[in-house]
Amino acid sequence: MPIKIPASLPAADVLKREGVMVMREDQAARQDIRPMRIALLNLMPKKIETETQFARLIGATPLQVELTLVRPTEHISKTTSQAHIGAHYQPFQAIRGEKFDGLIITGAPIEHLPYEEVTYWDEMREIMDWSRSNVHMTFGVCWGGMAMLYHFNGIDKRMLPQKAFGCYPQKTLAPASPYLRGFSDRFVIPVSRWTEIAQEDVDADPSLVTLLGSEETGPCLVEDPAHRALYIFNHFEYDSHTLKNEYDRDIARGKPINVPMNYYPGDDPTRPPQNRWRSHAHLLYMNWVSEMYLTTPFDIDQIGEVVKDRRE
Repeated sequence: MPIKIPASLPAADVLKREGVMVMREDQAARQDIRPMRIALLNLMPKKIETETQFARLIGATPLQVELTLVRPTEHISKTTSQAHIGAHYQPFQAIRGEKFDGLIITGAPIEHLPYEEVTYWDEMREIMDWSRSNVHMTFGVCWGGMAMLYHFNGIDKRMLPQKAFGCYPQKTLAPASPYLRGFSDRFVIPVSRWTEIAQEDVDADPSLVTLLGSEETGPCLVEDPAHRALYIFNHFEYDSHTLKNEYDRDIARGKPINVPMNYYPGDDPTRPPQNRWRSHAHLLYMNWVSEMYLTTPFDIDQIGEVVKDRRE
């Protein structure tokens, strides 16, 4: 099944060229099924790039997905046109009365700041609390996942002595998890951050389970089963050239930056990078949407209430 997004969204043309099925509003209305409603709280400065990356992953499942783009109400993006945001994004306060099967909270380039110094932190706290009653399953990505762990579990991020930057090997730690169906024992994933969540802090909280991890970069994917939440601190959604673009940007600005580890063939930045994480990215998000479908109530208004698991 396809993903339902506005035809005017730049992601629509990109996904069609890649073979991802995209459905118009009128086509979706004729199908006698309830689509999975997923909200994307996009905190990244390059909003079009980020919305395309996530739409690509959640649109490759066998289910119909309706994607709603959300932004903090008062925060004004300085890097994406207001025409695009006005046409395609809903401020949180406009959708807070609605219910969603899923919510993805992206990363944000503010990891150097204490959470309380983020200009929209008060609304972020409101959104995270709202997700417990109005969203069936949540997925926090990089800073978004760290913020959720801090808010709900009191686990703070730690600054790294240097940026973790490159494609780092990861190990599957919970192969029986439904979110890891089809995963290899080991694989690589793009990492780009100045902070980390310490494994010892996760282990000290019995409500949390580490599903993927690395000896070099710590926990990668953490689950909070009781609240149907996943937190990933790395970037399965990245395109093949995302790390290259970050590297080239910093080089052009004269910033000190290492060649991204294990990314270019032979660690040679003059050679085209190879994407070695795409298959696992699709597996993870497909498994997440599948679990959402199997456990969410058919009547979306029942989200937030105690309902019977549809697999039973």
